[in-house]
Amino acid sequence: MKKQVEFKNHQREIFHFRLRLVVSIGFVMLLLVVLLARLFYLQVVRQSYYQTLAESNRIAVVPIVPNRGLILDRNGVVLARNYSGYTLEINQTKTADMEATINELATLVEITNKDRKRFKKLLTESRNFETLVIRNRLSDEEVARFAAQQYRFPGVEIKARLFRDYPYGDKMSHLLGYIGRINQTDVQQLEENDLASNYRGSDYIGKTGLEQSYENDLHGITGIEQVEVDAGGRAVRMLSSTAPVSGNTLILSVDAKLQEIAMEAFGDYRGAMVAIDPNNGEVLAFVSKPGYDPNPFIDGIDTQSWDELNNSPDVPLNNRALRGQYPPGSTIKPFMALAGLNFNTRSPEKTISDPGAYYLPGSSRQYRDWKAGGHGSVNMFKAIQMSCDTYFYGLATEMGIDNIFNYLSRFGFGKKTGIDLEGETSGLLPSQEWKMKRYQQIWYPGDTVSVGIGQGYNLVTPTQLAFATATLANDGVAYKPHLVKEVRSSRNGESRMIASEPLGDLTIDPRHLDLVKRAMAAVLQPGGTAVYAFLGTPYLVAGKTGTAQVVAMKQGEKYDASKIDERHRDHAWFIAFAPAEKPMIALALLAENGGHGGGTAAPIARKVLDYYLLGKVPKPLRDADVKEGSEHD
Repeated sequence: MKKQVEFKNHQREIFHFRLRLVVSIGFVMLLLVVLLARLFYLQVVRQSYYQTLAESNRIAVVPIVPNRGLILDRNGVVLARNYSGYTLEINQTKTADMEATINELATLVEITNKDRKRFKKLLTESRNFETLVIRNRLSDEEVARFAAQQYRFPGVEIKARLFRDYPYGDKMSHLLGYIGRINQTDVQQLEENDLASNYRGSDYIGKTGLEQSYENDLHGITGIEQVEVDAGGRAVRMLSSTAPVSGNTLILSVDAKLQEIAMEAFGDYRGAMVAIDPNNGEVLAFVSKPGYDPNPFIDGIDTQSWDELNNSPDVPLNNRALRGQYPPGSTIKPFMALAGLNFNTRSPEKTISDPGAYYLPGSSRQYRDWKAGGHGSVNMFKAIQMSCDTYFYGLATEMGIDNIFNYLSRFGFGKKTGIDLEGETSGLLPSQEWKMKRYQQIWYPGDTVSVGIGQGYNLVTPTQLAFATATLANDGVAYKPHLVKEVRSSRNGESRMIASEPLGDLTIDPRHLDLVKRAMAAVLQPGGTAVYAFLGTPYLVAGKTGTAQVVAMKQGEKYDASKIDERHRDHAWFIAFAPAEKPMIALALLAENGGHGGGTAAPIARKVLDYYLLGKVPKPLRDADVKEGSEHD
């Protein structure tokens, strides 16, 4: 049987071919339409967006960090400055083996163990994209040596930077503070204050002292460079530039030489001194000893050095002038006398008999005078001159704690002075309300007795006591203490003066002021507790010595410094203003564990006053003078 032959249907094949061709052409046309639509969208609809994006890829915006402002003393002496130098820095993201890289670098430039420790500390505190300094202040020879081998170290580069320098080291540390690397806490605060944009490219910010308080003035305004870059990110040409504005210059009221003399006068004693011009509140010296060298803090102090500072028994990081709180001792007595006169508790003429101790009415509790056997017949003038405890025990008891609190608070006791430094403490002026809140106890009459001589719950800072002394010296007219007297613009050189800020007039009776001032001047005259420290001065000083107990003595027990550990001995206070008839300077000075104010604190103050009023430093006092003076409060 023959097989049936099938014939092709050419018409159907042509139809299917044409159909496939039409579909293919349609699909291609559809793709073309989509492509054209997308092109239209990108080139027309989104043209502005992508042009901006392309420009941003082509143009790099580089921040230019401004020069930090200088800090000068009242006579133009530089206290904080900048200088340029080279640093060796490592980019964390481009360095695979950090330890190996550092070891290799050490064959080219000197990298000490302290450098390594500081770098590790920075590594834990930094953001991932930051370059970190492994070596500061490279010499020209080290720069050349590394540059020749730089190809071996991807992610390592040399940068030219400005460095902050504090030429006075520890002498100005608690006053100036220091700058340090910006950490995450700083970034958060900058963002909250809408200042982050001005710190683009900046590595440092003020951490303490005036560097912190006046950060906005000192930092300046960051500049911008627009640089055209190629596909590899290399700079081709500069398109535009906005110059940075350097930080403003701070001119302080502080006298650098006076500060130096005060620091040296303390010798081996720890302590603090604040000196103020009572006529306007300008701080002339602000001493906290011991200090510390702020320079190592700039790029991150190494762990060993930090531990040594932080664990030192001398506590050099503690700003004693601003934050140290101590019993005022007998320096409170002139203010107690003014309070007694104000409330008519005692008249100037009223005398008491001092047998060497005071007994509360109806009590057998004995409150000893510093002088065994007492001072005999004592009026207010003599009580201040000789620092008679018995007189002020009785005055405080008669006046009552409420009157004491109300009057002494007018002089700033128990309050912050408002000085232009961060971290000031307020001391403590006790009251019935405070004791109940703090201890859930009522106020007892014996508490008032101790307050009368600056012991008990009383606490003051040297800044606070200097402010009160300046207010007394200025006849009750108080000025807020301030360290900066002028801010000079880096743009045009114009100055913004920091105006003296009067805090009010206490309206003290002139007769009361005259009595207390004359009695304070008598403290430095024969019979007074600081006579030996100021023998032969051509100017008249009004002052008051004080002794602040560190460890309470048992009743009837006599104080003997030789039998007490050095750090448990009494603190020595001295407050003064001079010339007494027209004061130009008022100060409060504390020598920790220095014993009695007349023998330790007053001689230090003598050197300070001699320089400020006479322009000279006196010869050291005779040992016999100091020994004899130290017998007094």
